[in-house]
Formats: sequence, structure tokens, C-alpha cells
Amino acid sequence: MDPLKKKRFLWGLLLAWAPWLPTLVGLANTFRGIAAEKATGIGVIACGLAETFLLFGLISTVVFEVAAIFFLARAFEPGRWLRSLVLALSVCASALMLCFFGLFLWLNSTRHRM
Repeated sequence: MDPLKKKRFLWGLLLAWAPWLPTLVGLANTFRGIAAEKATGIGVIACGLAETFLLFGLISTVVFEVAAIFFLARAFEPGRWLRSLVLALSVCASALMLCFFGLFLWLNSTRHRM
């Protein structure tokens, strides 16, 4: 294995999965708060996502995920199916995190307009 591709692979995995830890903690707190307060509505979820992204930082999340996609895309090697599967899963996780970020921005902007 090429050492440069191995380094890209490891950095890509680290950057792709690092933002998920605070996101999962924030979502757990959100759902715990919803259950305790018996609150419903899109505003509750928007507040929970705001707490989550403020925990890790909006800019760092986007930078980490875009960098992860870049590193992982450059680390693909033909003939290594297991590694390619992990890379594809990590790229999808990064894309999902970017979708969560976009959802947060959309929910936050619609909440302030009302």
C-alpha cells in the first residue's frame, strides 16, 4: 500500500467521523429534553440542532467534512473492496453531516422569520 494513500485514508476517516460524537451527544440531549418537557414541534428540534452544532462549531464541522471527502476520494484504490466500502461509508457519513448542517441552517432561518 502506498504510504501517501494510507495517510489520506487515516486522515479522511478521522475527519469524517470526528463531528459525529458531539452530534450524537447533542441529539441525545435534545430527545431527552423533548421527553422530559413533553414538547413537540420543529422549534424544539431546531434548538437541539443549534445546541449540537454550537458544541463543536459550525465552521469546523463544514471544514472537517469537506476535507474528509477530499482525502477519502483521493484514497480509493482499485481491487481493495473492504477499504473501498469503508471509504464509501465514510463519504456518505460526511455528506449526511453536511445535510444536517444545511437542515440546521434552514430550520434556524425559518424559526427567526416567524
